[in-house]
Amino acid sequence: MNYTNTQYLLDKRPTGMPEDDCWKLHQESITSIDKNEILIEVKYLSIDPYMRGRMNEGASYAAPTNLGEPMAGETVGVVVESNSNIYKVGDKVCAHMGWQTHIRTKDTNPVLLKVPESSIPLSTYLGTVGMPGRTAYFGLNRVGKPKSGETLVVSAASGAVGTVVGQLAKSYGCKVIGVAGGPEKCAFVKDQLGFDECVDYKAGNLENDLKNACQDGIDIYFENVGGAVTRAVAPLLNSGARVPVCGFISQYNVKDIFETETPFHVLGKLNPKPEHRFFVVTEWADEWDIATDEISNLIESNNLVYKETITKGFVNAPQALRDVLTGKNFGKQLIEI
Repeated sequence: MNYTNTQYLLDKRPTGMPEDDCWKLHQESITSIDKNEILIEVKYLSIDPYMRGRMNEGASYAAPTNLGEPMAGETVGVVVESNSNIYKVGDKVCAHMGWQTHIRTKDTNPVLLKVPESSIPLSTYLGTVGMPGRTAYFGLNRVGKPKSGETLVVSAASGAVGTVVGQLAKSYGCKVIGVAGGPEKCAFVKDQLGFDECVDYKAGNLENDLKNACQDGIDIYFENVGGAVTRAVAPLLNSGARVPVCGFISQYNVKDIFETETPFHVLGKLNPKPEHRFFVVTEWADEWDIATDEISNLIESNNLVYKETITKGFVNAPQALRDVLTGKNFGKQLIEI
């Protein structure tokens, strides 16, 4: 066997928006695999907002990527060589092993996840049926605790997490208001996804538009953005409101996160304080199948709509990350290798 693995290694830590010189392309030959090892040929690489945090040194909910290591990220691909009793050639596998085109690994590696046979496209196992979909499911159900008749607001409503949060909440009987940037995204959220309303934060009337859309206040705010959106939501939160904090993308490029106003500052000042906490999807790792099954069933029965932005070419990964951080992409951002 002879395969060439191309990797993006983290070469320097960024200040602000990560430029191309933060990474270095590196190639290595794979000519053999050992007993109980497999080789995965990557088909798609997921590009997600959390990646920006992994480029920083210092305190975070996950260890930073070390300089000289492949940039953190999840991929999905096909097993092309196998010395394993668990995986055979042709099996489709998700692997959380960074930005690389081929993955040689032990078959018992806990970051591997076998993709079930289904009619759902392979790319979707990195998005709606993958980590973003599971994040939406557990953040909404375990932290948001939705009840029929309640009003839910979700920011970044047209993104990989937001689209699933809103559609699940609709299926549970909630009134759902999205917040997104620009008329095209808002039209998609309302007309295609079936949200009750979508507020365009770029239109310049965020506070008023949100107030008009949420006549009965807000019972659940699913936080993806931070900044101006959180400040607009805060005064509308009802007593007993819950706020699952998934992330705050508007602040990922600030020099010092400890010196910026985060959702925790905004929510913490309220009286009464809403129930709010940061969560990570790995808290429910032993229950991931529950989310995958529910979301897969909704997709296969045409009851859940999603959108993907697929950019061809591994070399375009850095630009795709910048697109995600500035809201240029639409739906789930993927790189087709």
